[in-house]
Amino acid sequence: MTQAAGQPYDYQRRPLTEPDWTRFPGWRDVTTAQWESAQWQRVNCVKNIKQLRALMGDLLDEAFYADLDTDQQRLATMSMLVTPQMLNTMVPDSEITTDAFYADPIRRYMIPVATDRHLDWPSHPHATRDSLHEHDMWVAEGLTHRYPTKVLAELLSTCPQYCGHCTRMDLVGNSTPTVDKLKLTLKPVDRYDAHLKYLKEHPGVRDVVVSGGDVANVPWKQLETYLMGLLNVPTVRDIRLATKALMGLPQHWLQADVVEGLNRVAITAERRGVNLAVHTHVNHVNSLTPLVARAARMLLEVGVRDVRNQGVLMRGVNATTKDLLDLCFGLQGEAGILPYYFYMCDMIPHAEHWRVPVWYAQQLQHDMMGYLPGYATPRIVCDVPFVGKRWVHMVSEYDREHGISYWTKNYRTSIEADDAEALSKLHAYYDPIDTLPQSGQDWWRKQIA
Repeated sequence: MTQAAGQPYDYQRRPLTEPDWTRFPGWRDVTTAQWESAQWQRVNCVKNIKQLRALMGDLLDEAFYADLDTDQQRLATMSMLVTPQMLNTMVPDSEITTDAFYADPIRRYMIPVATDRHLDWPSHPHATRDSLHEHDMWVAEGLTHRYPTKVLAELLSTCPQYCGHCTRMDLVGNSTPTVDKLKLTLKPVDRYDAHLKYLKEHPGVRDVVVSGGDVANVPWKQLETYLMGLLNVPTVRDIRLATKALMGLPQHWLQADVVEGLNRVAITAERRGVNLAVHTHVNHVNSLTPLVARAARMLLEVGVRDVRNQGVLMRGVNATTKDLLDLCFGLQGEAGILPYYFYMCDMIPHAEHWRVPVWYAQQLQHDMMGYLPGYATPRIVCDVPFVGKRWVHMVSEYDREHGISYWTKNYRTSIEADDAEALSKLHAYYDPIDTLPQSGQDWWRKQIA
């Protein structure tokens, strides 16, 4: 008699837990009141190797710190900044050892080290520091007009924590030995006024993504003034606040002044028929804790219409069917956050070890279907330079041997208004070279030579 094979994925409910932060030597005396304070979280961020040593005590070997220092000095595109909340979700269920810390999926993108990266192919030959050309499409400082009806508003260039794979690594965060960052030069009030002026003059724009950096780093009064300004533009119908801090610093969104202010904004948005949503960025189920769920539910309680997740697909972090489904069920079922997108990691420098090929993303999309409710089944998308978000199955042509996919578009960006051929061109995207057959890798070596 043959036995039933079972399902490829076995769903089991996993209630959220807050890991015990006192397992870290440097936090043995930290109280719950301190932990739940946004100010304490910000003050106690880990910004350098010295602070990581003080936190970890003798849990990590010297080899790890040397590996991290090599990365910081030679390869890192983002400076080190990790909140206690983020660090506490690394190695949450077992003893912290050097091997366990190396293997942890959240560590792999929040505290990258040199040996994580593919030193044969650290960067794709077509990788660029502004891989999506957002800066080229600025119509005012910090305002990217890329899609016909949508704009991206970068209010500032800082975040509560810095992710190693940041697509805006050319602007966001402190300069590193590898990347001399661009700077916003206008005073915030002048930058915001320029944004509102553009929106009033371009009534075809109806959707504003308010980002940065991270809106959690904008002083609340400033952010509320900006949002109320957007709500006074009659043609704006959607406002989306982008914040990884909902997961990395949920304490911020639970502060009384933020809760009360967001309620005022949400009431105004509802009265004016504007959809107000929050978009966050969770890449692994271990990042979801009761504090994150409490912050997400608070947003919904004060009147935010939706809280959605835009993760990034990364090898070593979440690029398996099980990891993605575990995360999606945690988001949708335990934290009240809607799984929305998983972006393929962008072609920035030193990101090859995170990126996956298009065919692999297509397979993951196939394998996720049917487990989640349809409204909570995320799309895996490729953000193609000069094109924008495309579902991974929308590829027009695909050369698997050389890892080159070709994509079409159906609109002009703000820098293509006079290009008659903009909608007939094929735009290329490139798979990571180490995933290609040997013949494809040899071909790329010849191109570089």
